[in-house]
Amino acid sequence: MPKPALKRVKQQASTTAIPQSLDAVIEAIAQIGRHQRERLRIEAAMNDELAAVKQRYEQEAAPHNDAITDLSRGVQTWCEAHRDELTQGGKVKFASLPSGEVKWRMRPPKVVLRGQEAVIEALRRLGLGRFVRTREEVNKEAILAEPEAVQDVKGLSISQGEDFVIEPFESRLEEVRVA
Repeated sequence: MPKPALKRVKQQASTTAIPQSLDAVIEAIAQIGRHQRERLRIEAAMNDELAAVKQRYEQEAAPHNDAITDLSRGVQTWCEAHRDELTQGGKVKFASLPSGEVKWRMRPPKVVLRGQEAVIEALRRLGLGRFVRTREEVNKEAILAEPEAVQDVKGLSISQGEDFVIEPFESRLEEVRVA
């Protein structure tokens, strides 16, 4: 029986430059800071250009937005006045016209609360506690304050990770305020 051919696994060579001394690490962190600042400059320039483009197109579209709003109000006013004939006496909730449709749609009901605490108290007082939600959940902050009290509870563990953070030193210019 012939031996199965060994499967070769090719890995790409690492292109990451690894500093070989403390001085090299210090220089690498300084380079990271320079690259971060340059990236922020590029991002700020991009956002400036995007803001200018957006403003230009919004200004160009503004008269159309105003016209759409005015025309829509007029169409709605006329359609409301002629709703009965458009909806065949209320049998349908739309009207197909040669240039488009108009529709009347009921939104789903929603509950609006003003003074939630007072509403909860009134519901309880009226014996309508079934409309008040009581939510039970694990108090993670209390567990972190007393980890030894819960160390034997199955399904509960406390974990802590470690991140490696590089923060290049930089100085910020103070904003100049014109009075």
